[in-house]
Amino acid sequence: MEQFRNFCIIAHIDHGKSTLADRLLQVTNTVSDREMQEQLLDSMDLERERGITIKSHAIQMEYEYEGKNFTLNLIDTPGHVDFSYEVSRSIAACEGALLIVDASQGIEAQTISNLYLAMEHDLHIIPVVNKIDLPGAMPEEVADEIVDLLAIDREEIIYASAKEGLGIDEILEAIITRVAPPEGDPDGPLQAMIFDSVYNSYRGVEVIFRVFNGTIKKGDMVKFINTGKTYDADEVGILRLKNIPQQEISTGNVGYLVSGIKIASEVKVGDTITHTDNPAEGAIKGFEDVKPMVFAGIYPVETSEFEELRASMEKLQLNDASLVWEPETSAALGFGFRCGFLGMLHMEIVQERLEREFDMTVITTVPSVSYRAILTNGESSEIHAPADMPDPTTLSHIEEPFIKAQIITKAEFIGNILSLCIDKRGVIKNQVYITSDRVELTFELPLAEIVFDFYDKLKTISRGYASLDYELHGYQVSPMVRLDIMLNGEKVDALSAIVHRDKAYEWGKRLCEKLRKLIPRQMFEIAIQAAIGTKIIARESIKALRKNVTAKCYGGDITRKRKLLEKQKKGKKRMRNVSNVEIPQEAFMAVLKLD
Repeated sequence: MEQFRNFCIIAHIDHGKSTLADRLLQVTNTVSDREMQEQLLDSMDLERERGITIKSHAIQMEYEYEGKNFTLNLIDTPGHVDFSYEVSRSIAACEGALLIVDASQGIEAQTISNLYLAMEHDLHIIPVVNKIDLPGAMPEEVADEIVDLLAIDREEIIYASAKEGLGIDEILEAIITRVAPPEGDPDGPLQAMIFDSVYNSYRGVEVIFRVFNGTIKKGDMVKFINTGKTYDADEVGILRLKNIPQQEISTGNVGYLVSGIKIASEVKVGDTITHTDNPAEGAIKGFEDVKPMVFAGIYPVETSEFEELRASMEKLQLNDASLVWEPETSAALGFGFRCGFLGMLHMEIVQERLEREFDMTVITTVPSVSYRAILTNGESSEIHAPADMPDPTTLSHIEEPFIKAQIITKAEFIGNILSLCIDKRGVIKNQVYITSDRVELTFELPLAEIVFDFYDKLKTISRGYASLDYELHGYQVSPMVRLDIMLNGEKVDALSAIVHRDKAYEWGKRLCEKLRKLIPRQMFEIAIQAAIGTKIIARESIKALRKNVTAKCYGGDITRKRKLLEKQKKGKKRMRNVSNVEIPQEAFMAVLKLD
């Protein structure tokens, strides 16, 4: 165990984690030059296209230091605030963390958030100032910020450039000398924590775990404590660029297990693996449960593809443990799923992965957050969708989730950011100058207001400088109402939304205007109305396409023309009563893009 070191890399988005991981793999000769490519650990097409890490990856390296061979298990983590759940899982499996800070941008909100996560788990932090080769780099100023934040000596900070390969050996030495070797009892009962899983269509579910006590051998009978299921360990091994089977994985090491698990729901990330004949006393306390922030309905375009979509969602959930879903039905869209996501980027990624990896074309409804309804009899219920809203006669009040948001920005943008947050019903709680030019602002904001386009607007008004991190702060009473959209008097449940009463009129009016442009004209007039309960608050009309029935009446009496027009009018009225309005997919997405 003295030879093992388990560490992860944490940083704000785009501070150079994946590039640093590439260099570490090259210097330790884990990857040959022929196999090397940029963002090596980001295996998804999506990750490469967007230049972001979505999923954490584990890989093992060998490094010789002072004549001894050391085994280093690296777990690369995502940097975006929506994937902080992935980060919390990686941190639970490590003893040390490399904290990467971009020398040209300094400390940002997600850096601080990930740092606190690592400190809660008592990880040893190794600060690294990256990108020192950039023309705009300010390594000394950034080092000052790190010294203030971590309260450490300047000598502990390592200066590096992952792109140029500077400082990589110093980082590897620091991991070996500063990070403690894993602790545990190799002879005790087996306790291994599952921190990830991957679906393989040929071999079933591959479980990725970290052994805390005991040893797992090939052929052992093992049991998952939370689900109570038992399996035969057909193959265990270590994670290199390709999986390498081993006879056993001992305490302190990270490995994978293949046991032909076919049903996705049997693997719970955070579960503990133990032996069936000599079970451990209890499960390992890992990371917290996932808390979805945003809820939306996902429906197949063809109703017949419902079962196929269910199978795809189950497989996707294996690779993405933070996705939560349950079946639901909608009058407008048929059968589908109500899904919980960690944020809007997460929702976008899930939709894109369903289309790419499983060839599923899906319709996504308006995202909403989860509210709490307090009834007149004192009971409370969760509202995940507008359809769950209780009858107004039994409703006492609605509580909405609030978040505590930390925004770090340059001083010159404070005014713009304040007005944006106040417009989103936010309250400023604190303002701290990190340096003379950088400020940390703390706000209390309703989660519903930041779900849609808050992040984009924040980046726009701060010219890309501001960074955001948030956590759930609790619930507060708010005057929320259900806004329904009606087409020719029929409610379209997929377009309903829960909005703040003060913003309902403006929201309804803008949505009606948008739908008028998106819904194609029919042979009859379509009335688009926004309503709260029975009260109509906005209306737009789509005029009917008109056939010129009087064309064949040349000359003659006006009453003949009138008779034909009346006949047409009756036909249109009947048509309007019996026909359905076709709503294009863009109309469902329009709600997301209300600017």
